[in-house]
Amino acid sequence: MQLFFQENSQPPEIEFDSEESKHLTRVLRKKNGDLVSVTNGEGKLFDCIITDANPKKTKLSVQKVTEIPEDEFYIHLAIAPTKSPDRMEWMIEKITEIGFHELSLIQTSNSERSFLKTDRLQKKIISACKQSLKYRIPKLNPIQSLKELIESNKQLENQRFIAYVDENHQNHFMDVAKAKGNYLILIGPEGDFSEEEIQMAIKENFLPVSLGKSRLRTETAGLVAVDILQLLNR
Repeated sequence: MQLFFQENSQPPEIEFDSEESKHLTRVLRKKNGDLVSVTNGEGKLFDCIITDANPKKTKLSVQKVTEIPEDEFYIHLAIAPTKSPDRMEWMIEKITEIGFHELSLIQTSNSERSFLKTDRLQKKIISACKQSLKYRIPKLNPIQSLKELIESNKQLENQRFIAYVDENHQNHFMDVAKAKGNYLILIGPEGDFSEEEIQMAIKENFLPVSLGKSRLRTETAGLVAVDILQLLNR
C-alpha cells in the first residue's frame, strides 16, 4: 500500500496539489482508473479512483472512507534543537515512524541553536507519515523558551518527566511512566539543562528520570523516550 497526503480532503472528490500530482503521474506513472489511498492527516483514510491524471492537478473520486481510531495515549516530546539541523531532521523522521503526537522545540540556557525552519521539519513529518502509513499528522510547535513551554502546559493533566544526566537517578523512565496516559517529556541540549531549569521543572511536578546507563546525544534521547512510551503502550 502506498499512502498519499492531501490536507482538507473530503468526499466525494479529492484534488491533489501539484507536488502530489506530479509524483503520482510522472514518477509512479499512475493513470485514470488506478486505485489510490489518501489521508487528510486527521485520521481518515480514503480509497479513491483516479478520474483525471493531470500532473498539475490530479482528480480522484472517493469510493470508501475509513475512520482510523485515535491512540489511547498521547506523546508530547519537548526537546532543545541540536546544533546540526540534519540530526534533528533525522530524529523527527524516526520518531514519526515510531509514532508520537506533538513536538515542541525549546530554548534553554545551554541550547546550541535558537532557530530552526519548522516548514522543512513539517515536510519531513508528512513524508515519514506517508512512508510508515500514519493517518494523523503530529503537531509541531514553533520554538519557545522552556519556561513558556512549562507555563503553557501548567493546567493540563499529564504525566510530566524531565530527562537529564545524573548518575544518582533512581527512576528509569520505563518504570515510572504509566500506560494509556498523556505524557510530556523534556529533553535538553548537549550541554544538558542547567540546575535552575531542572529545579524549575521539578517545582512544576516534572519527575526526573533516566533513559538508561549510556550518555545519549540529544536526538538519540528524544528517539529513546518516544520508543519507550510506544513499548509501554504496545
